[in-house]
Amino acid sequence: MSSSPYYLKGSPLNVRLNSVIGWLARHGISLMGSAEMSVRGRKSGQMQRIPVNPHTYEGTQYLVSARGHSQWVRNMRVAGGGELRVGRKVRTFEAVELPDEEKLPILRTYLEKWGWEVNQYFQGVTAKSTDEELIAAAADHPVFRITVTS
Repeated sequence: MSSSPYYLKGSPLNVRLNSVIGWLARHGISLMGSAEMSVRGRKSGQMQRIPVNPHTYEGTQYLVSARGHSQWVRNMRVAGGGELRVGRKVRTFEAVELPDEEKLPILRTYLEKWGWEVNQYFQGVTAKSTDEELIAAAADHPVFRITVTS
């Protein structure tokens, strides 16, 4: 078993689709709540952009990394926040990563809403999986609670 953190790189088609979804969000078109997130690169210092699906659970917003410990996750851990954009509306936010034991309800409801898009990254775990299966997958899928600051 590998000791490196789980990360599933997107296929060329996924990368192209993400590019289109990001472009749409920048131009004011959100698909089912999608937005373009900008987070400062931990090495370059430049803002890095990626489309995301902000998820609301019990009135609080979260960002879930379906693909695992991606570059945006590593950047967010250093930056502690970023921006969400849909068209001209830009919301600045602070982010706090959740410990694995707090992720269960967020992952389940995220998969209920977005599973059609992201199930392939959860290695067989779905919204209908047992609590134990979701908890076992939690370490592979970072979750950040976000608080909009402006």
